[in-house]
Amino acid sequence: MPTEAETRLLLDYRPPFLAYLARQDEGGLRAAYELGRRAMGRHVGLLGLVRIHNQVFLDVIATARSPEAAAETARAASSFLFEALAPFEMTQRSLPRRGAAHGR
Repeated sequence: MPTEAETRLLLDYRPPFLAYLARQDEGGLRAAYELGRRAMGRHVGLLGLVRIHNQVFLDVIATARSPEAAAETARAASSFLFEALAPFEMTQRSLPRRGAAHGR
């Protein structure tokens, strides 16, 4: 069952995702990055964000008119997801490694 924060993020996720699929431009990737930051700010975890992405993606891919269109949608959706995950990656990399923190 999604949390309230995940439900709000789902509503915020769909419009920029659909816009990115239509245009596949840098502005769409910036929007994905900001969605990732928003997810972190709302304490939506990595798995919650991926679950939201998959829900929206599956709704969209079901409407593909051909295998080629489905493949293009999947490629674009992957780019959008990677960008949305970037804030999580950057945060993880900024944390000290457990072994390094203990002198190992």
